Amino acid sequence: MNSLSSFVPFHPIAAIATTPQAIQTLQPLCQQIGATLHLRENENNLENTYIYQTTLKEHLPTIWQQNKALIFCLATGAVVRLIAPLLEEKFHDPAIIVIDQMGEFVISLCSGHQGKADQLTQLIAHLLNAKPIITGAVNSLNLPGIDILGVPFGWRKGQGNWTKISSLIASGEKVEVIQEVGSTLWQDNLPENHPFYFGFPEINETTQAKGRIWISATQRRFPEESNLPKIQWHPRVLWVGIGCIRGTSQSLIERAINQVFQQQHLAIDAIAGIATIDLKADEIGLIEYCQKQQLPLKTFPPNLLKTVEVPNPSNIVAQEVGTPSVAEASAITAAISSQTSPSSLIVAKQIIKSENEGTVTVAIAQSNLEYTGRTGQLYLVGMGPGSLNQITAAAKTAINQADVIIGYSLYLDLIKPLKRPGQIIEALPITQEKKRALRAIELAQWGLTVAVISSGDCGIYGMAGLVLEELKKQGWDGKTPQVEVFPGITALQAAASRVGTPLMHDFCAISLSDLLTPWEVIKKRLEAAAMGDFVTAIYNPRSQTRTTQIIYTQEVFLKYRDPQTPVALVRSAYRKDEEITLTCLQEMLNFPIDMLTTVIIGNSSTYNHHNWMITPRGYNS
Repeated sequence: MNSLSSFVPFHPIAAIATTPQAIQTLQPLCQQIGATLHLRENENNLENTYIYQTTLKEHLPTIWQQNKALIFCLATGAVVRLIAPLLEEKFHDPAIIVIDQMGEFVISLCSGHQGKADQLTQLIAHLLNAKPIITGAVNSLNLPGIDILGVPFGWRKGQGNWTKISSLIASGEKVEVIQEVGSTLWQDNLPENHPFYFGFPEINETTQAKGRIWISATQRRFPEESNLPKIQWHPRVLWVGIGCIRGTSQSLIERAINQVFQQQHLAIDAIAGIATIDLKADEIGLIEYCQKQQLPLKTFPPNLLKTVEVPNPSNIVAQEVGTPSVAEASAITAAISSQTSPSSLIVAKQIIKSENEGTVTVAIAQSNLEYTGRTGQLYLVGMGPGSLNQITAAAKTAINQADVIIGYSLYLDLIKPLKRPGQIIEALPITQEKKRALRAIELAQWGLTVAVISSGDCGIYGMAGLVLEELKKQGWDGKTPQVEVFPGITALQAAASRVGTPLMHDFCAISLSDLLTPWEVIKKRLEAAAMGDFVTAIYNPRSQTRTTQIIYTQEVFLKYRDPQTPVALVRSAYRKDEEITLTCLQEMLNFPIDMLTTVIIGNSSTYNHHNWMITPRGYNS
């Protein structure tokens, strides 16, 4: 992922500049994020610009609905006056961002949640190395916006007083949450003093909660006389099995589904998809209905469907298509294939007949795992040595965009400023790398965007290789989930930069940890590196239980190198507790060395000069 691809979900973006300084600030930004720069004149022959001939006030209405985001490099007051006549309501207005002319501050002005202005502000701030200004109350409380809470999980918004509930949460008022279906990962990542009270359906209006959030597949009708504001989220957990005669119209299928859902008080928005026998894969009415509702159509062979136990099998159906059940068996099979645990048939087959249009059979099964409707992504991120200013812009963007961040707790603490409210954070111990990889794959296969964090470069002694290995074991096709690797500054690069230029000639890296590599193999590599006169970076040199390997390393290198060969010991490069020692091969063990230390052993031409370690490249020879 480069900067441009990171911003594609926000496209199209219009950027507006009215002064030379504003142009200077916005023009390179537009190139990075794929925005179009709007100017009244283009004396500098800038690329990707749009020249408008009217005033900016007259021009804005023409681009207001054409762009998902508008970025202004103007005074905030001027922007407010310009956009005020155009604002309608937050569910449709574009994201409005304001950047000062020097590019020091990025302000989320309007549509912070729905328009994703808050997230876009953070991403732009990372690129400009600017300070993001986000004034929404829930952001300061580190709470997810309730109106975008279910977006990562594919939930659909139902009825309710969304503005009132959002206001209550921002004010810290107690809001009751009744979640009957769908992922509870969002609950696990709430801050300690959140305002949510997790109740149960039998709790009545007399509770102390000032509002209520239903997360359910049920379609609830809120009485107008109630003083308790409520909203509904509908996780997509319902798989609708359909049986019909050939040529059944889309309108009859739609009426049949609507009728059954209305009778059962179920939400149409909770539908995950439609399921049927593979003989109906080309049924025009079904295809048209799925296209209209933007639903997947799953089909199954009769040999599979006839193995499913159903409450209402039919011998007639079995004689016709080779399975005693289509609607019920298809619904159950679709729900089972969406999860690891059994599904439940919540509505047995219902037959809806029309004299002129035929017959449709409808059954509904509920899955424990909702359908996200998204292609999962795995971001394998190298965060460098630990300092935020050492993380690449692309890596910062990936971390901020991810639905889930997985990593070792120490690394997650170091990137706290890059996180945003509502992200799912999962920390696992340093020895559970495989568990981290499998968890990341599981969530990405479900449809989430998952960032797996490694220190240094993720592809050098990091998590990237392990994740790809585990994907291969699971039969990964190389495409789904999508994988992107974000390189970082390695430990040896970071350590080298703190002491000079020790890596100017051929070098190698060797880890002394024998947890994954036999010690006999490591010994051969040490011997080869020492004999080959490589500058050598030693990773994992000494732990509390593994103390002799670094001693052996010194002995091997003393066989081939002068005892005065320069050695650098760099602990926690670029972090607050950084420690740097320049010594020599003979004396290196007289100084503290642990797992956070990178040891750099020079080659035969490396020398020290006024506390700088230099390896000649040979230009002056």
